[in-house]
Amino acid sequence: MSRYSMDERVAFVAMSRFVWQFANRAGDDLLTRLGDIGIEADGGTTDPAAWNDWLTCVRSVVDGAEHRAG
Repeated sequence: MSRYSMDERVAFVAMSRFVWQFANRAGDDLLTRLGDIGIEADGGTTDPAAWNDWLTCVRSVVDGAEHRAG
């Protein structure tokens, strides 16, 4: 069960942050990122670090103020 509750806007902000974080670190290789976030049969991601990156982005948005504006 998730510890976070997000509406569509907050989820979109987290997704945007996740993609930008990857782009800033690895360039514009979006196909690599898409491969990293595939869900395996065991429920984990293809690249476990991608899951940690995602959780970091979710926490920063849910705990931050940007989702409260607008």
